[in-house]
This record gives sequence, C-alpha cells and structure tokens, in this order.
Amino acid sequence: MNFNYDMIKDPEIFSINQVPAHSDHAFYGSDAELKSGQSRFVHCLDGIWKFSYAVNYGAAVKGFEAPDFDCHYWSDIRVPGHIQMEGYDIPQYVNVEYPWDGHEKLEQGEVPARFNPVASYVKYFRLPENMKGERVFISFEGMESAMALWLNGTFVGYCEDTFSVHDFELTDYLKDGENKLAAQVFKFTAGSWCEDQDFYRFSGLHGSVKLYTIPRIHAADLKINTRLDDDFTNGDLIVEADLMGDTSDGTMEILLKDGENIIIQNSVSLAEKVSQTFSLEQVKLWSAEEPNLYELELRIYDGDKKLLEVIPQKVGFRRFEMKDHLMLLNGKRIVFKGANRHNFSSLSGRCVSDEEIRKDIIVMKQHNINAVRTSHYPNPKILYDLCDEYGLYMISETNLESHGSWEQVEMGREKIENVIPGDRPEWLNIMLDRVNNHYQAKKNHTSILIWSCGNESFGGYNIYQMSEFFRKTDPTRLVHYEGLFHDRRYNDTSDMESQMYPSVESIKAFLAEHRDKPFICCEYTHAMGNSCGAMHKYTDLTDEEPLYQGGFVWDYIDQSINKKNRYGEEFQAYGGDFGERPTDYNFSGNGIVYGGDREPSPKMQEVKFNYQNITAVVDKNSVRIINKNLFVNTSDFRCVVLLEKEGVFLQKAELLTDVEPLSEKTYELPFKAEEEPGEYCITVSFRLKHDTMWARMGHEVAFGQYVYKNEAVCAKRTDRPDLQPGRDCIGVAGEGFSVIFSLLKGGLVSYKYAGKEMIESIPKPNFWRAPVDNDFGNQMPARYGQWKLASQYAVYITPMDPRKEYHPTVEEKEDCVVVTYYYDLPTAPAAVCSLSYAVYGDGEVKTTLSYDPVKELGDMPEFGVMFKISADYDQLEWYGLGPAETYVDRCKGAKLGVYRNEVKDNMAKYLVPQECGNKIGVRYAKITDKRGRGLQISGDSLSFSALPYTPFELENAAHPYELPPVHYTVIRAAKQQMGIAGDDSWGARTHEEYLLDISEKMEFTFSFRGI
Repeated sequence: MNFNYDMIKDPEIFSINQVPAHSDHAFYGSDAELKSGQSRFVHCLDGIWKFSYAVNYGAAVKGFEAPDFDCHYWSDIRVPGHIQMEGYDIPQYVNVEYPWDGHEKLEQGEVPARFNPVASYVKYFRLPENMKGERVFISFEGMESAMALWLNGTFVGYCEDTFSVHDFELTDYLKDGENKLAAQVFKFTAGSWCEDQDFYRFSGLHGSVKLYTIPRIHAADLKINTRLDDDFTNGDLIVEADLMGDTSDGTMEILLKDGENIIIQNSVSLAEKVSQTFSLEQVKLWSAEEPNLYELELRIYDGDKKLLEVIPQKVGFRRFEMKDHLMLLNGKRIVFKGANRHNFSSLSGRCVSDEEIRKDIIVMKQHNINAVRTSHYPNPKILYDLCDEYGLYMISETNLESHGSWEQVEMGREKIENVIPGDRPEWLNIMLDRVNNHYQAKKNHTSILIWSCGNESFGGYNIYQMSEFFRKTDPTRLVHYEGLFHDRRYNDTSDMESQMYPSVESIKAFLAEHRDKPFICCEYTHAMGNSCGAMHKYTDLTDEEPLYQGGFVWDYIDQSINKKNRYGEEFQAYGGDFGERPTDYNFSGNGIVYGGDREPSPKMQEVKFNYQNITAVVDKNSVRIINKNLFVNTSDFRCVVLLEKEGVFLQKAELLTDVEPLSEKTYELPFKAEEEPGEYCITVSFRLKHDTMWARMGHEVAFGQYVYKNEAVCAKRTDRPDLQPGRDCIGVAGEGFSVIFSLLKGGLVSYKYAGKEMIESIPKPNFWRAPVDNDFGNQMPARYGQWKLASQYAVYITPMDPRKEYHPTVEEKEDCVVVTYYYDLPTAPAAVCSLSYAVYGDGEVKTTLSYDPVKELGDMPEFGVMFKISADYDQLEWYGLGPAETYVDRCKGAKLGVYRNEVKDNMAKYLVPQECGNKIGVRYAKITDKRGRGLQISGDSLSFSALPYTPFELENAAHPYELPPVHYTVIRAAKQQMGIAGDDSWGARTHEEYLLDISEKMEFTFSFRGI
C-alpha cells in the first residue's frame, strides 16, 4: 500500500501500519541507565529537519520522499514545533467556528482544498551502532492533524489524532549508511471536524520524534491496578504485562519499594502475558493531600540471568467509586477544586517545555487547586507524571470537540443527523480509536480518576460507545461527558451530571429534581480578563449540597503568543493579531495565570482562598476551625495567630490545633482582645511545617481574619483656615497649604502643599469604569452608557443659572470652609449631583459627592471622584484589602493590611486593557514620589485606585502598547464600584447584591491632604 491523498478526506481511514497503542512506560537496559534517565534503547531525532511548505496539496513537492530526490538543500525547521511558530502560515485562534469557515463552502466532513497547508519534512540520519541489527521503531509524540510517513522511499504508514503518540516499526525499511525519513503533515483532514477545540490552530510535528529499539524480550504493554479493602487498610497490587520476543525462557522480577524499603520481591517465569497479584497490609493511600507513591520495578532476565530490561512505574493505592450517588475517594466524598488547562506556551504554542509544565503544577498546588481537566485532549506524559507525584486529581479528556458542527442544530440551521460524530456510523471507529489511544497510554497514572469522552460534541450513539469502552475496559474509574446536557438521548454516557457555566441557583434547581447523579461544573467562573466575581457562591455550595462536588475554573492560562508590534515592542498577542480570519479575538485570554511568564494574575488570590481546605472563623477571643481535608489533620500544619493594629504588627503566637479531617473545633486565641482605641486585625494562618516539592516551609495554605475597632474620642478642630474670596476665585489657606476654587471653571483648581502644586486636573464626579471583558459580554457599556457621558461631560452649574438652588455656595464654619458645586449630568432623564469641599486648617480637604437617584437611570458602574496628579507621584501605600486588586464580589481572598507598590504595578496584565488595580476597604492611601512627598487619601472603607491612566484611556486601547505615554497618576476614590462578575463572559451580569444601591440618597465622603 502507498499513500493516497484521498485518505485524509475519509473519516474511516485514520491509522495505517501503526504499532498498537500501549502504556507510556519507559524502559532501560541497566540500573545505571535507570538512575541517569538515559536509555540505550532511545535515540532522539529532535532538532533541525529539512522542510518545504505548501498552501495545499496541489502545490506540495511531489515525490520528495524518493531516495534520489535530494532535499539536503531545503530550508531548515526545528522539530518539535508548529510550523506557524517557525515562520510558515500564521497561528489562528477560533473558538466555535471552524477555521476554514467563510473561505470554502464545505459540507460536514469535507476537507478544505484551496487553503490546507502541507508541511513536508525530511530527516537524514544514520542509525546508531547499538541499534543496528535490532528491531527499530519510531515514535511521534504529537503531530497536527495527520501524517503520512516514508522511509527510504517506502510508505511506512499513516496516522491521525493530533494529541496521541504514534509509533511505527521501521526495521524492514532501514539501510546501512544514510537513511531518509520523510513525513508529510496535513493541517486539515476529515478528523479536523473532531478537533474544533477553543484554541489556536496550528500544524506540524509539535511533539518529540524518537527512534527506539527493544531488547530481545520486551514488555510492550503494562497494566497496573490496585485494589483496597473496605477499611482502606490493606490492598492488592495487580501487575499485567504483555511481552514480545522469545518468552520460552527467562524470568521477570517484580519489586515494589517504599523509598528504600522493599515491600515485594518476586520472580515469575515469562510468558506472552504475565499477570500477578500481590497482597499488602497497611498500605499508604494516595490522594491530592497525601500523594503517596510506591516504586514498582519490573526486571526482565533471559535464561542466562542476563538483565535485558528495567521498567520503572510509580504506583498509588486509591479507590475512586460512585456510592449512593456520590463520588468517593478512599471512602470520602471528594470535592474537585479544579482548573481546566490547555497545554499552551506563549513561546511555542502547544509545544510546551517540561519546565513550563512543572511550573504550572507548582503554582496550582501553591494556590490550593487540587484537580486538572486536560481540556480538551490528552497531554504529554510529564503532566500525568507530575500530577501523580505532586498530587492532583485528573479528568483526562479524549481528543474530541465538534462544537461548530452541532451548535448549528440548536440554531435550527442543521439537521441532527449531520452532527459529527453523532450517530453517523462512518465516525464510530475513529472515535473508538481515539479513546483507545488515550486509555492505553495513560491507564497506569494514579492521578486519573475520571476519563472524559471529549468536549462540546453534542450527544449520540458514537459518544455513548466511547463511554462504554471506558467502562468495560477500566471499571476502576468513572466516565465524564458534558455534551449530553444538549442531547439527552444517551443520558448514561456520563456517570455524573456535568454542566458548563450554570448559575448557582440553576444548580440548586436541577438537583432539587434530579438526585440520581452527582453534579460537577466541568467549566465555571469564566476567568476572562478581570473576572471571577462571586466565585465563592459556587465553592460555598459544595458545603451546602452533597451532590454538588465542585468544578473546574475556565481556564488556567491565557492563550497568548509573544509578538512584536510595528515599533519592535514585545507584547502578548491574542486572536486576530496575526491577521487571521475568522477569529474570536481576545476570547483566547481566560486564564488565572498570565500568558508569557505563567505567573498568577490577581484573580488567583480569590481562587486560592475559595479552594482552601481549612476554614478559620475568627472573632475577638476565639477561632472555629473547620477542617475540610479528607485525610489530613490540622496538626500537620503550623497555626500562627497574628495581631495587628492599623497595619502595624503587635503580637504573634502559635496555636496548637488537632482537628480531624472533616471535623471542626473551637479554640481560644492565645492573646486577649485589645481595649485601647484603634482598629485591630486578628489573622489565623495555617502554614506548611516542612518543605514540600511545591512550596517551602512557612507557605500559607489557609487563613481567616477578624477586624474590630475600639472607638476613640475625636479631638475637636480649632484651626479654621483663612477665607480669601475674589471675583472669580475663592481662596482658602492655612499653615503650609493653599486651595483655590474657581467660579468660572466650576471646581477645585489648585491645591498647593509646602509651596508645590499637587492637583493636575479639577476633581470631577465619576460614574464610570473601563469595561471589563464580562461587561462587554453582558452589554453593560450599552446599558450603562449614559453614566460614561455623565462622567466625561458633566456640566458645572454657574452662578448665572436661573436655578438658584444649584448655585455654588461658600460657607464659613467653626473649623472649616465649605465650597459646594453642582453639576448637570447629560442623562435622559436629566440628573444633578453636587461636589463639596470642606477645607480644614491642617490642609485636609474633606470631599463629598451627593446624588439623589433618578429611578429611570438606575444604578451606575461607580460612584466616586476622579482627578489627576503628576506622574512623579508613582509610589503607592495603602491600608486596606490586598495585596492583589479587589472588588466587592472578589475580595474573600484578600487580607486587611498595609501594602506598598508602584502605581504602574496596579496595571494588571490583562490581554486587553480594562478596569484593574482597584482596592476596596481602604482606610488610607498615600501616593508619593520616591522621597515620600505627595497626597494622602483617607476615608471609611473606600474603593480606591491609583493608575497611570483614566478609565477612558484604558477603554480606548485594544492592547497595552496602545496606551498613551504616562503623564499623570489618576486617582479614583469611590463609595463603591459594581462587581466584575464572571459566571460567564457572554451574558451573565454582576450579581444584584454587588451593584450600587440607589434605593436612597447616595453620598460619599473622602479626604485628601498633602504629606
């Protein structure tokens, strides 16, 4: 058989001459190799390959695979890598729609012809000496989306399934001297209809390529299972191995180690299939809390006792099951505190380095994430290894998504019979091939609790058969599939009810009627831009409703790509930035960590708190500790109690706790409540006692805070400033400061302190914020647009206006001078607000914004005051909630304290500039230069921000580099800003309790003064 281009168009042709899928175990020729991690059996072909690019098959070089076709002078390309990241074609980000939509008219299952890039690769190589005379195989660890392979001009085989490992035997095609390996990779095939994931579209050889040989006797496949008794004390280890070679003689030694201790040592005679069961007592259980792993070694010897092969395999003992409609891990109800994770790098697309993957796992563990869903395809082996070792539960997902196929059915634009894979018989085998590839490779990973059939592919017979494959082949795990929410014909496809982005109320309503399955949110709290508001409602529900067993944040990392703008400035590019169309633009940025550096975004502060396993409910004298861990006592952590007064440390003490898993106790605090005037904050902090793989000793895993205030008698002011009225200006002065109010310009035009002008613009009422991504999704800018006009174009009511009640006023009071202005707001119906300034003798200016709500106008995004000072004042200190930005619906994870940063640091690195940097609960904020000179803002639990830009400048920029040069520090002090929402980003609004209250007169007061 030879390759025929029509193969890529046929969904029933997806694998030719491949080695059967098998476990992903490594194997070595000696103990020294095992220790070094370098196997004599493996030779890596990664590096520089020869390459030719064509926009379609008609333009591709024909016959290049022939031995006498010289490709030595072709262009070079690196493998692994996407061709779109190596200078050919362009990355394309699309979500639901297929990437060829609008370019070619295709029926379901057809393949683009005009634009369907073909990547022709050639690798010249000489077989290593130690591989000569042996059976030789080649392994491709990732190619997108189909590949035809030749060696020395002979067709070797064909494969599809972008994210599985594909092996071929090369033995019969090798020759002495230089060998020519040729691969042709096609971007779009029939199988691409099943790879419509919400991600960047690439192609090429994105995984490592390796030659490997096998010893004379080789364990081609391993299946490792563990069983536990009903007391979860004793267990069985079941070892199964399929062997290749002459097994008539020889032995397999089976070793199980716990550290240096050998628990099992047994030798068995070889056969084509070896199956052994071992019983163990007092086994250590595996969980995300205590990821205990044993080291299994299989050692294969020939009849002369010569060691041929050493196979290491980590083994964890755990039982995952459904019982009484609950998912249980080792007998305990599990709660998934998870995140969806695309395997993605801003540097190299889905060719992600081991270091980047390890960093992701460490950051997840540091922020209390206990579960990963591999959205929406199998991931490289190292991710599974690390989840085993570090302790993360996995929903491992099959490579399937056909969102753009079935969504047309819901719109009434397509027949259900045309859905892919649906019930169509020609798509069944390719689907079963994908679940088999997935299962066989990953089956021995302890961390996988749930197999997933794929994502957002509707329902039907074919996906049901995929689920049945998992159940019949692996009864030790459960099966997940969310798409049946849209097509209930095969409701048993999923063992649990799984939905995307339901509201908490809709979850409650569903479970009130359906008690036959547990419920998870396989995607929830859509983390696009400045988001994750009201996430706590979901995590609180896991404590209230047993059948609700958690969810997976969408998603972990922004899909952004390093790019340079026309001026050579590097930035994080998103959909459309490469000129690709169609595209879904910045919808690629949904991460709780940033693309680029993979560091946590401000949203992670809330995720960490909501996912913490210990709750500390603190009051003045005691703390109620609720241990939500399933297996770990609170005594495993240090409990540190801190007492601060207005951000200043007073006391620290250790509290010995002993709260069993899933229990609670109340303890007296180690120090008495303070009686002196002031505001006090008690923090109860749980910290690691020892270093772990993912954090150092002292890392905080959970906390709770309590704040109380002892009121002091306020001293009466006696130092009234001097009033200096003029014709058009009103002056107010005192020791070291002066203020000028303008009757022509309608506001405070000058505030000098220590002889230096501090104010760069007149303070104005502000009712607007730069819309966040969720605001655009729910049409907030359109619904609230009048408040933007009101902020930009409020009109000062002059003394010439016939409405005398709105004329500016000047009052001399016992201790201050009060100047009040009124403003017409350009709204329909019309509205009026006032802004008054009370100037005191010490330079403090108490500023009050007042507004009588007009019912028809409704609430506003923000109620506060905005003004500018010089950008030289670029240092910020605040006493309030922090350290990350906070909003009324995203502040549970913040702590009250004194924090410092630079003004520019408050610009969160969201892909599209938007509202950011807000702090709530602010008692004071100091905005100074590097010498400590500037302004202090103070008030009663303010909403506050200091940024280099106005909301309008932020809103006008599609990328950070489009923001103007920095000239000012923009101060916004507000009573409140509406919450940033985040249940989803395409319609869900801010929860009502996090909107501004307009049921009565609104008034907001803050003060500023020079320092």
